[in-house]
Amino acid sequence: MAKYSVVKTAPQKFKRDQIILYIALLPVILVMLLPVIYIIFHAFKPVDELFAYPPKFITLRPTLDNFRSLFEVADVSSWPVSLRLFNSLTSTAAVVTATVLMSASAGYVLSKKNFKGKHALQQINQAALMFVPIAVAVPRFLIIRQLGLMNNFLAQILPQLAMPVGLFLVQQFIDQIPDSLIEAAKLDGCSDYGILFKIVMPMIKPAMATVAILSFQQAWTATEASQMFIDSEKLKTFAYFVASVTAPTGNSLAGQAMAAAAALITFVPTVLLFIIMQSGVVNTVAHSGIK
Repeated sequence: MAKYSVVKTAPQKFKRDQIILYIALLPVILVMLLPVIYIIFHAFKPVDELFAYPPKFITLRPTLDNFRSLFEVADVSSWPVSLRLFNSLTSTAAVVTATVLMSASAGYVLSKKNFKGKHALQQINQAALMFVPIAVAVPRFLIIRQLGLMNNFLAQILPQLAMPVGLFLVQQFIDQIPDSLIEAAKLDGCSDYGILFKIVMPMIKPAMATVAILSFQQAWTATEASQMFIDSEKLKTFAYFVASVTAPTGNSLAGQAMAAAAALITFVPTVLLFIIMQSGVVNTVAHSGIK
């Protein structure tokens, strides 16, 4: 059987002839890193520098007072911030895992199976790309209420499993897998689940990495479920806690200090995940096929 593999556009190792390219890209990289550097230093600025004019990009007096203020507010609440972080991590992990599996499974069916209504489902998914989450907030609320999931932790997970862009990306990758490879696997006695997990998913890792990052970012920063579906404080997430703490204080010194610290805490996990999976994201964006 012929060997099939995904074309990888991201370089796998450093080469000397890339030095000129890196030098040319260095100014662009520095400009793109400026917002990241600002977020980091802004979180460690003392209160008197947060509203300084002209604003200081880099602080020379870093402090942890902003983080202390944030966690002190959490300590006086009924539930500790560690519980809210646990809720966020649990719901985010569940959303990422389920979204990747659902996107891969649905993408395989829509790409390699023939059935009535297939093209209609593809068009519905493409149309769903045009809708922002706030546009479907009311239908989501009605569905969650009809399912009896109000004030249930599953309400943090189920509404975020539908990701049309994830299904679209995965299907584009699976479309490039030769049908002959699927037929050969079937002749060898492989089931559809075996084909999906042993053949298809290993070949679409770049797309799955991209879906994982997108779903992680969406779930990690989501506050809709905690606001609309859940009343119990012990089931709410860290993102909702941050929003509820920083919003009432507005542009006050205390509010801006806690907002700066919370922004960094929310920002770091997404960046770390992207750094780990950046090669897969590049291969997805610059995808050129499978050989």
